[in-house]
Amino acid sequence: MADPMNEPVNPVLQVRAVLPSLTPAAQAIAKIILDDPGVVVRSTITEFSAVSGTSEATIVRTARALGYSGYSQLRFALAGAVARETPERLVPGDLGPDDPLTDVIAKVTRAEVDALSDTAEQLVPEQLGEVVAAIAAARRINVYGVGASGLVAADLAHKLMRIGLSSHPFSDAHLALTSAALLREGDVVVAVSCSGETTDVIVPTRTAKESGALAVAITNNPRSSLAQVADHVLVSAGRETAFRPGALASRISQLLIVDCIFVGLAQRTFDSSETALRATREALKVFRTR
Repeated sequence: MADPMNEPVNPVLQVRAVLPSLTPAAQAIAKIILDDPGVVVRSTITEFSAVSGTSEATIVRTARALGYSGYSQLRFALAGAVARETPERLVPGDLGPDDPLTDVIAKVTRAEVDALSDTAEQLVPEQLGEVVAAIAAARRINVYGVGASGLVAADLAHKLMRIGLSSHPFSDAHLALTSAALLREGDVVVAVSCSGETTDVIVPTRTAKESGALAVAITNNPRSSLAQVADHVLVSAGRETAFRPGALASRISQLLIVDCIFVGLAQRTFDSSETALRATREALKVFRTR
């Protein structure tokens, strides 16, 4: 299994990504960091213990769970992240039920721009290149996803089909499981799940791995069950609230990863991709002019 946590990333993004995997006590500390990372930067461990209402030992354990040796290292990393933030990103942007549409437009735009930027920051070119190479050489590519992630899976499968690759999307768990059982070495599965805990995606992906296929996960949580199954994990980003569900920011960030995979493949297989795209465009052109 690939371990994206070994890659240097913005610590705030790291905290957000692994939040669902933390213990309740660690989650309480992590939420304070997400609300205002400057609190940690300005506080000694004793001061932060008072602010968070948790013991110093719990704070140290949380820092280690996030991949740091202790509170001091976490504090130093967050100081760097805060220094790099632009002013507008430090302003809370949660949507409220009484917000005018002008604010809705501004806040939704800000959230999606941030999701794209955060996802790009976490994408590791070398790992993306390995995924592109595997898909380019695959006999068959299955793409699994349900709900909003199912739309992303369908988009990827459609793009791959347009450049002549044998790709099939599955949003039904039974069909996905059936397809996974028929895969073999040299095939690739791309599994899309924001939480990384969607059983309808995890089980077919695990079955595909057992059949010999290589598994790629696109998920917000690099410590999720799906990430544990996958050979490669591409981490998407997007902070969700009651007014920004999974169909918004996370979907946009997943689509960015899909587009990067597609363009990488088109570059790698330029001649055959160009021929396939030209053939599909011509077929559609003939259909429209009938």
